[in-house]
Amino acid sequence: MKIKKAEFVISNTDYRLCPKNNLPEYAFIGRSNVGKSSLINAIVNNKKLAKTSSTPGKTQLINHFIINDQWYLVDLPGYGYAKTSKSQRAIFHEMISNYLLNRSSLIALFVLIDSRHKLQKIDNEFMIFLAENQIPFVIVFTKIDKLGKNIIKKNIENFKKEMLKNWEEIPEVFLSSSESRLGIKEITSYIAKLNVDIKNNN
Repeated sequence: MKIKKAEFVISNTDYRLCPKNNLPEYAFIGRSNVGKSSLINAIVNNKKLAKTSSTPGKTQLINHFIINDQWYLVDLPGYGYAKTSKSQRAIFHEMISNYLLNRSSLIALFVLIDSRHKLQKIDNEFMIFLAENQIPFVIVFTKIDKLGKNIIKKNIENFKKEMLKNWEEIPEVFLSSSESRLGIKEITSYIAKLNVDIKNNN
């Protein structure tokens, strides 16, 4: 799928204020500083669409972008940023949970994981929450260009082994780098396939 058009639509804190035209949407989320904004910008081929920052926790709203006038890409606040106040984290948690649990047009959630680290407790708990609530998601390992191929491969294998202690099977996995654009085509092709499936089933 070639992305020819990507436009910002709306930011808000309430899923009930999200766009109403029921186009399929695909949301991106991950721990703060996982490289989410950079990956989104690489997907849409626009370095300025999603706000990037060296300071984690920049995204604090539910941000909708319309892609090719056909589907929404949703940029969700990151989770697990320690320097965010407890009350602010509670607000983010409620905002994100309400969106994920109530947004009927959400087709898939892309959970971003930093490939340089082992499975974090907060990531595992979040994915268990998704599974328990039957929210479809896939895993995107980010920043795979930051370490050697063998180290990244070992990290991901260990991550999967750790997951399989509590999971019967692992969701679909993508490897990505916003700098080299590795994995971008695979992610957009996956979205295109889901869009075709939706169209065929309607």
